[in-house]
Amino acid sequence: MPTSNLLEIGGKVCVVDCGLGVTSRLVDAGIKLADIDYIFITHLHSDHLLELGPLLHTAWTTNLNKRITVFGPVGTTEYLDHFYQSLQFDINLRIDDEGRPDLRELVMIREYGEGLVLADNPRVTALKVPHPPVEECYALKMEHDGWKVTFGADTAYFKPLMEFARGSDILIHEAMLTSGIEELIRITNSAKSLEKHLFASHTPVEDVGRIAHGAGVELLVLNHLVPVTQKGINEQEWLDEITKTWKGKTMIARDGLEIRRQ
Repeated sequence: MPTSNLLEIGGKVCVVDCGLGVTSRLVDAGIKLADIDYIFITHLHSDHLLELGPLLHTAWTTNLNKRITVFGPVGTTEYLDHFYQSLQFDINLRIDDEGRPDLRELVMIREYGEGLVLADNPRVTALKVPHPPVEECYALKMEHDGWKVTFGADTAYFKPLMEFARGSDILIHEAMLTSGIEELIRITNSAKSLEKHLFASHTPVEDVGRIAHGAGVELLVLNHLVPVTQKGINEQEWLDEITKTWKGKTMIARDGLEIRRQ
């Protein structure tokens, strides 16, 4: 379930999370990788982080010539240090042979915690959310010119998120369909531990509806859908569940979905 979102706000191109496939999907969407301004990592699970390094490297090899700022929790610097080390030969070779600027000097890393992440353009604030056993996981709220978009990150049902997301034009929130967990458990060897993890660290879709209702958001986007099963779960099943607790506008995220400000 790799995940990534792109938000263009305040004249800035912002990527939120870098799951596997983000680079090619951005290119498919017509985004020039060298135009990315900010990358935000909500937490260090691989489905949100795995392609951070490759995205930066590919942007670099497609004529990145300005600084990109990466915002991430504690551990982001260590991840990128190891990535650079793994490609040290290639990076140094391209600097010497192709005359490229040093990738390591183009990327600024800012590790963040709860509170203000970026002061303006856009204003970004973070709320620590429960996603055990990960200790550093953050919902992110981005605001500019009266527009507010909140990313819920990976989280168990967490009532403080209602106030954090209050009045958002868009709330992008993960969702878990509990009726689909049984099939997932059946085909998984680590059934007991997986079931425990899912219910401790993800939000049932009906509870996502409660968050959206309590926050009074304009649009709810369900993303990072759990579970992914062999049988598959159609969009109507998600919509049927969410309407039990939320009567507002809902969209189901999928690759390439584009939402424009109204």
